[in-house]
Amino acid sequence: MLILGLESSCDETAAALVTDDGRVLAHRLLGQEAAHAPFGGVVPEIAARAHVEAMEPLVAAAFADAGVTLADVDAIAATAGPGLIGGVMVGLVTGKALAHAAGKPLIAVNHLEGHALSPRLSDRELAYPYLLLLVSGGHCQLLLVEGVGRYRRMATTIDDAAGEAFDKTAKLLGLGYPGGPRVEAAAREGNPYAVPLPRPLKGSAEPHFSFAGLKSAVARAIGHHSPADIAASFQQAVVDCLLDRTRRALANVPPVTALVVAGGVAANGVIRGALEELAAEHGLRFVAPPLWLCTDNAAMIAWAGVERFRAGLTDPLDTPARARWPLDPAAEAVRGAGVKA
Repeated sequence: MLILGLESSCDETAAALVTDDGRVLAHRLLGQEAAHAPFGGVVPEIAARAHVEAMEPLVAAAFADAGVTLADVDAIAATAGPGLIGGVMVGLVTGKALAHAAGKPLIAVNHLEGHALSPRLSDRELAYPYLLLLVSGGHCQLLLVEGVGRYRRMATTIDDAAGEAFDKTAKLLGLGYPGGPRVEAAAREGNPYAVPLPRPLKGSAEPHFSFAGLKSAVARAIGHHSPADIAASFQQAVVDCLLDRTRRALANVPPVTALVVAGGVAANGVIRGALEELAAEHGLRFVAPPLWLCTDNAAMIAWAGVERFRAGLTDPLDTPARARWPLDPAAEAVRGAGVKA
């Protein structure tokens, strides 16, 4: 089986060709860091226009890299949400056009499901069910992954996501964009316990995450501590919150095969190391995709397409693009801004 995957939900345009035995025959990605850097964050209209310009050449390049044609593809998987709606539409409409022209099935992939299943692309031994910490720029959730399309949300953010807090902290400190890698680099030069920052909801019976107060505390610390110490203390506070909430979830889920982390923030080495230690404490395998699979990419969308196609799941050509699309639509609504989960 060969699946073409397309991703355009935020500020990376990507196309990939992936087989059902986990071989990535081609992967092309074009980021937009230079376009968004002057604004300290992603500008949706700029992102959408960049996707329009980049998508067709990237798809053509991916086919050339793999030495195959559209006729060789079994299905086309495209991100259908959640994300910046203008960008999502570019990838989904491209996928629909290719599927219609070639008479191939369309698989409309939830971007979060791409992250949730990406560890199974890099670790073929990973079996269901597993506890997933999905931590990215727009989302921070704990999910029990029971199978393809079967997700039970254990926790979500009630305000900012962890990655969003990293980006805003980087902007406050003048570190530039993208924020996550810049904060991690600055933190290496600082003292993680120099700045007394809060750990929102740590120890709370409420299962969820909150990072808005931490971001505000960072803003108040500026001018009183060095940027390196603030970055290191902020990062440590995030680690402590993630560990506390994940530890609580582990105590409230049925037996799982592994503790898994995915999403852009999963590329942070300190966070990965702390979660690996937590998994060891519970006698669990720790699984994290390689760094390139953590950030937005088309290989994970193609792999989600593999898993869904293998399960007999395809979608009609009138499937809509969605700005919001929860993995667990039955999950109870949470207070605050958690509706975006």
